Amino acid sequence: MNHKPAPVSEPILDCLKNRWSPVVFDSRPVDLSVIKSIFEAARWAASCFNEQPWRFIVVERDSVDFGNAIDCLVEANQVWAKDAPLLVFTAVAKQLERNGNPNRCAEHDLGLAVGNLSIQATAHGLSVHQMGGINLSKVRLTYQIPDNFDPVTALAIGYAGDPTQAPPGLSERDASPRSRRPNEATVFGSEGWGQAASYWV
Repeated sequence: MNHKPAPVSEPILDCLKNRWSPVVFDSRPVDLSVIKSIFEAARWAASCFNEQPWRFIVVERDSVDFGNAIDCLVEANQVWAKDAPLLVFTAVAKQLERNGNPNRCAEHDLGLAVGNLSIQATAHGLSVHQMGGINLSKVRLTYQIPDNFDPVTALAIGYAGDPTQAPPGLSERDASPRSRRPNEATVFGSEGWGQAASYWV
């Protein structure tokens, strides 16, 4: 397995530090118990009014219709995602069940659920690569997503592969150093937008 822990500036949990999004996957299958575990983690994410607006469509690599799932991705993602043992498409409810009003927090809540899933997957030694590069209309048609739900993203899930065995371009992506914007450029204080919170000044 290819490990690439984040170069953190403050202590964080190992499962957060070790979470990353490879483009090189080992094709070995994921045990059913692990699959069930990561979706159980997603199930317990927080959501507005406990609406749980997220839905997941899971397609395994050894299924007869895996090719249909790959076809729902943009070409650049098809190149590498075809090796992942699981592809997952996400969708959210447009309205709140409680009153029919638009659920403006639906995608936020989906993000929380996928965050839970990703961290649980990391604890099992898996990696999750989230993709916005999908054909939304094709996903809707292929998986008969009803009009009151919107497809949002796709996830490639599996064990990180060996980047030295990958085609040029992919191997460089997975071998490159990880980086993030510093907290002082992200976390602002009461002085207003763009003013770093005093923790980092």
